[in-house]
Parts: sequence; C-alpha cells; structure tokens
Amino acid sequence: MTLDRMKRGQRCRILSIPSELIRAQALRFGIAEGEVVTCCEVIPGGPVVISKNRQEIAIGRGLARQIEVEGSF
Repeated sequence: MTLDRMKRGQRCRILSIPSELIRAQALRFGIAEGEVVTCCEVIPGGPVVISKNRQEIAIGRGLARQIEVEGSF
C-alpha cells in the first residue's frame, strides 16, 4: 500500500521510499523508513496530512503515492 491510500486516523509504518530524490524530499519532512506515522487527513486531489511526534506534515499527493507503507497497527 502507498501513503496516499491511507484513511484518516490510520497508523502506518514507512516501509520503503524508492528513489534517492524522493528519500531526500521525505527526509526534509523528517520522514524515514521505519517511522510510524498517523494519517490525519486526506484531501481529495490534494495533499495527505500525517502526524509524527505531535507535528503535522502535509505531503503532496505525488510524493505520497511513491512512499510504501505497512497499514494499520
């Protein structure tokens, strides 16, 4: 599953970030492989808002589509 498929309130673990460029973009947001995040909001056609360590981060749909996650736990 990819991050853009998450539903509001779901928790997930980041499994893989495919390319170096995408990984660099994600690291700027403090997101790395193995991190557990919560999906706060999915705006139709817009960004996916996740929270990590009491910080909310909006990630563009294109970037979210490339981040592999492990669903709810």
